[in-house]
Amino acid sequence: MPIPVLVILAAVGLAVVLVIGFFLGITYRKRVSEREIQSAEEKAKRIINDSIKAAESKKREALLEAKEEIHKNRLEHEREMRERRSEIQKLERRLQQKEESLDKKSDNLERKTEAMNKKLADLDATYEEVQALKRSQFEMLEKISGYTVEEAKAYLIRNLESEVIHEAAMKIKEIETRFKEEADQKAREYISLAIQRCAADHVAEATVSVVPLPNDEMKGRIIGREGRNIRAIETLTGVDLIIDDTPEAITLSSFDPVRREVARIALEKLILDGRIHPARIEEMVEKAKKEVDATIKSEGERATFETGIHGLHPELIKLLGRMKFRTSYGQNVLNHSIEVSHIAGLLAAELGVDVMMAKRAGLLHDLGKAVDHEVEGSHVTIGVDLARKFKESEDVIHAIHAHHGDVEARTLIACIVQAADTISAARPGARRENIESYIKRLEKLEELTNSFKGVDNCYAIQAGREIRIMVKPEEVSEDEMILLARDIARKIESELEYPGQIKVNLLRETKAIEYAK
Repeated sequence: MPIPVLVILAAVGLAVVLVIGFFLGITYRKRVSEREIQSAEEKAKRIINDSIKAAESKKREALLEAKEEIHKNRLEHEREMRERRSEIQKLERRLQQKEESLDKKSDNLERKTEAMNKKLADLDATYEEVQALKRSQFEMLEKISGYTVEEAKAYLIRNLESEVIHEAAMKIKEIETRFKEEADQKAREYISLAIQRCAADHVAEATVSVVPLPNDEMKGRIIGREGRNIRAIETLTGVDLIIDDTPEAITLSSFDPVRREVARIALEKLILDGRIHPARIEEMVEKAKKEVDATIKSEGERATFETGIHGLHPELIKLLGRMKFRTSYGQNVLNHSIEVSHIAGLLAAELGVDVMMAKRAGLLHDLGKAVDHEVEGSHVTIGVDLARKFKESEDVIHAIHAHHGDVEARTLIACIVQAADTISAARPGARRENIESYIKRLEKLEELTNSFKGVDNCYAIQAGREIRIMVKPEEVSEDEMILLARDIARKIESELEYPGQIKVNLLRETKAIEYAK
């Protein structure tokens, strides 16, 4: 047979074998699948049955637990209900008790109200009876006395006022007398103590200066090794240094105020610088002298400028400046001289005398005090010699010579300088600019006094230290004068500012005039 036919037959046979094998495989797999499906169905049935049985078991257990929980909750709820019911019953009992108590109180209150109303009615009736009795008594008293109620009140008030005023005046007078006696005794004690203290303080002020120290260690540095520093200061300045137990202070003692000022400035500069040795001390003393000289010159120029005096010798200006460091009885001599110059000028203007000459003499009247610790003689004699030395006029020289009465005053300017010096010495705080305020104070004093009822006229006398008041006798009685004087004094104290004290002097005069025919 040809090869192609064999190949075809082989292929057909192979295809038939494959088809038969395929169908046989399908049949086998089907049987196997059916067996597996049957086995799976049986297993599924077993699982379902087991699940049903387990679910029923769980259900029964859950039902039992639920029943137990419900029973437990029911018991708890019943217990809470019993407790709440018990509390409600207690509250009901308390409310019932309170209602009963309120009912009792309400009954008591009603009874008390009735009793009070009855008492009020009785009081009203009693009040009416008292008023009627009072009216009848007033009518009877008016008939007996002959005064109405208002007239009787006015009469009693007038009598009471007069008695009170008299008693008050007598009491005030008694108290014032007692206090005056005590005040006189105290015044003697105070004045004696003041004189003693003033004398001591004045000497200390005139001859001593105190320099504060930063610490007590500085005292040793100022003394120096074997005292060389303190000897150098005392030698260069001519001032005694007193180093004692006074804490943080050194006292400078000298009769010459300029030397004392130089020493004070030099010592303060040394303390501030910190370098204290003889060479440095000498340098600082020289600087202090220059500084004090400059101060002296500027103060002298200030005095001439303030008083308006020109043409003074330069040495006289320096001497005036030196008086800046000089005191006399508590007054600064330069300020005192300036004040005397102004007062002398005012007096000269009122008297029609040469104002500038009077002011010049007043400024130079204490010139000798600038060097009276260096030159023998009184300050008057020294001042006359200095004025002659620097070619001052004879009127000025005579005024300087006569201002303390060493010689008899021959010119009006000398008399004016004497008066101005006395005024300034008697009133250390006087200043020319206070004249206007002084006049206003006197006017205010009279105006304030005239504002009181019953004052007829008043006058401020004794430079404002006394107010003399004339009262109307028909308006102010003898007893009322004491009270009026006291009221005026209190008002002056509260509304005015013044030095010292003001005497309130009331005068009352009653005149009776009749003609014999």
